[in-house]
Amino acid sequence: MPLTELRKAYRNSLTDCAQGGFTLIEVLVAVFVLGIGLLGVAALQNASLQTNHSAYLRSQATMLGYDAVDRMRANQPDVANGLYDIALGATPAGTGLAPTDLTDWKALLANTLPSGDGSICRSSNGTTCGAGGNIVLVTVRWDDTRGQGGLTQLTFTGEL
Repeated sequence: MPLTELRKAYRNSLTDCAQGGFTLIEVLVAVFVLGIGLLGVAALQNASLQTNHSAYLRSQATMLGYDAVDRMRANQPDVANGLYDIALGATPAGTGLAPTDLTDWKALLANTLPSGDGSICRSSNGTTCGAGGNIVLVTVRWDDTRGQGGLTQLTFTGEL
């Protein structure tokens, strides 16, 4: 084959070729779409972690609330005398089983829950605190800013 025919064949092969592969803009658009998708997955994972942490704290608060009711069931004479009644933020005073139980319970709240605190009162109707009654209202409060909201409070009702 003469040289001129080779040159013509070479030029024809260059002009007849269809484009193959991706352009740089196509690659950049694909990377951008992938990046947005990965950001969405990361946000979903973050929301999942927050909800899971909030549920964990709520479970711990429930366990600690029932722990207080169980302590009172084991010492009903002191409950009848009002020795287990304590307000949020109050520190138990005195000696004996009831103040020891309250001190231990408040320490568990503070160590288990962020800014954990609790209160106990007796009620006759199960909704408001009042003198006497065989219904106990146990309130557990903690800071849930890492989870679903700010200050969270659960109130448990137990009958002795």
